[in-house]
Amino acid sequence: MKPQIFDSSQDLSAFVMCYWNLEGSKETTPLMNTIVPDGTMKLIFHYADTYRHHPKNGDSIILPKCFLIGQLTQPYIVEPLGHTGSFVVRFHPNGFLPFSTIPIKEMENTAVPLDRLFGADGQKLGNLILHSKSTFERISLVESFLLKRLSNKKAIDNVVKSTIDTILDSKGLFSVNELSHKTKIDRRQLCRKFTESIGLSPKQLSKTIRIQATLKKLLSKKVTSLTDLAYENEYFDQAHFIKDFKEFTGLTPKEFYGDDLKMSLIFDK
Repeated sequence: MKPQIFDSSQDLSAFVMCYWNLEGSKETTPLMNTIVPDGTMKLIFHYADTYRHHPKNGDSIILPKCFLIGQLTQPYIVEPLGHTGSFVVRFHPNGFLPFSTIPIKEMENTAVPLDRLFGADGQKLGNLILHSKSTFERISLVESFLLKRLSNKKAIDNVVKSTIDTILDSKGLFSVNELSHKTKIDRRQLCRKFTESIGLSPKQLSKTIRIQATLKKLLSKKVTSLTDLAYENEYFDQAHFIKDFKEFTGLTPKEFYGDDLKMSLIFDK
């Protein structure tokens, strides 16, 4: 079950990374899916059947049809309750800030219903997208909605943006001290800016991007050994690699390597 991926319009490209559309029958969808943290927030619209979320601790919950998923710092386990029809707006790491009505940090590891975020306007958008006939119609609706709410394009902090670019380009291999030195900004101030704009610290985002790069290499099947993979991605040692891997995926590298279907909801472009 592979998604269709679409670019955003030029007017929203600084905020929206891409759009996903994913469809599949219950028979072709894994019984359990792990959404792995990737440093981005997403608007998700389930226009077919919805999903059930299984928290690490606590009772499972049925997810809303339309919601924003905040920044993830741990694996997010979901179970399809029927056929999959999902439209996803994937924002850049700092891209949702201009549209948010709730502090970014408060939405961490949380599915926030659209009516809580945007009131009646959010509920209306959800209904329109759920009843749309095509992906292009869904994209048109969500872009019109976001552009109307984009009152302050200066909400993007240039220091945060340049630091994010550095983290992405290096695949998360820069330390916070190196990032602070590169941007010529105090470490504490840089962390505060990140928390407000992204909901993650520079260290958390770097760890997330590094594990994503590692996962994609594993999925490519171009791995000679897990030890080589750990050193290639500059983990201190095998224990450090396994610890970070399990923190983000819920699995050890060996468990993942033998069952990559559990990672079928890695968001990529």
